[in-house]
Amino acid sequence: MKEVLIVSIGSFFGGGLRYCISKMVQSCSLIAFPFGTMTVNILGCLLIGMVYGLTENNISISPALKLLLTVGFCGGFTTFSTFMNESLSLLRADSAAMMALYVGGSVALGLLAVFAGLQIIKLI
Repeated sequence: MKEVLIVSIGSFFGGGLRYCISKMVQSCSLIAFPFGTMTVNILGCLLIGMVYGLTENNISISPALKLLLTVGFCGGFTTFSTFMNESLSLLRADSAAMMALYVGGSVALGLLAVFAGLQIIKLI
């Protein structure tokens, strides 16, 4: 139960910050391109990489803080960061084919799922 609370707190702040940054960046855009979401996704990837870099370089952070920052904050900020971190992990484990399947499958099936959701609602 403690872990759920830690993740929830991180997710609350990550989600709030995602909304603020995305809106701020998008309001500065002169064209119809999702710069806000792209910015948040890249920042989330940078942050999750930094957290995992700390642990790989033997800089000790508590499991609770790691959970708060990665699953909680980064997960609330953008799940894209977790997607990219998992993709990199597969690549670093010499599983390039698995990484390509994961990335390609996630993008293709994700687009298909959004389209299917739209179609289901049109039928209702």
